[in-house]
Amino acid sequence: MSRQNKDTKVSKFRLILVEDQTHKQLWSLRFTRVNFLVTVVTVLVCVTAVFFSIIAFTPVRTFIPGYPDANAKRAAVQNAILADSLENRMKMWEIYATNLRKIISGEEPMDIDSLISLGQNAAAQTHELSEVQDSILRHQVMEDGQFEISDHESRILPIEGMHFFTPLKGVVSQGYDSAVHPYVDITAPANSVVKAALDGTVIFAGWNDASGYTIQLQHSNDIITIYKHNQKLLKKAGDKVSAGAPIALVGSTGSLSTGDHLHFELWYKGEAVDPTKYINF
Repeated sequence: MSRQNKDTKVSKFRLILVEDQTHKQLWSLRFTRVNFLVTVVTVLVCVTAVFFSIIAFTPVRTFIPGYPDANAKRAAVQNAILADSLENRMKMWEIYATNLRKIISGEEPMDIDSLISLGQNAAAQTHELSEVQDSILRHQVMEDGQFEISDHESRILPIEGMHFFTPLKGVVSQGYDSAVHPYVDITAPANSVVKAALDGTVIFAGWNDASGYTIQLQHSNDIITIYKHNQKLLKKAGDKVSAGAPIALVGSTGSLSTGDHLHFELWYKGEAVDPTKYINF
């Protein structure tokens, strides 16, 4: 009989919580080895899923070293604009220097149109060389598998990681309220230039009795920006625009306007969001 008891395997356990002084049983839990392992694995999976969701779908990911934040994106675009401006200035000086050398050497100065054509040809050759180098780089990157660059699986950035160009520098006269005012109003002098917040396409440009001259832009990643009460529109429906490109002039058109200002709306995946979280006006 004692031998049978020794061979019997313990398959069930009980966890009991009792009061120390009265030995009154407060709580009891029965479990087996299988139940215990399943519970531990489930808890670990849930905790991992929660941490992944926090990092993937909240602004917490911007604290990860190397992740580009809004300031970095803004600085990159500004540097690109500055570099393009400097490149154009250098081309102008190169044309001037070429003509000056001919005059000093006693040769006939070239016509300015000819100089521009030469500059364009040189730029075209440089562009072709850059395209070849870019193709080689893309091929190497695809082989390494570090980034997805195909059209079908393009990288989709969250709105927190995108750089928005400031559409208008001014004073926010009325802020964002998700219930009664899901947009912002920026006060600025009449005829101030309104600029596109992102690269995109004009999907509407026209007159509305309440909103006056209105223009709407469709951007990538399910983002739409709307600009209302303009004095004049500089783009028409179907036009492609780049970030920072002039699209309208500030005004006070429409029955709902009480002064010169820009009514600006930012929509992300079908919902209005607070523009001041991503744009410095």
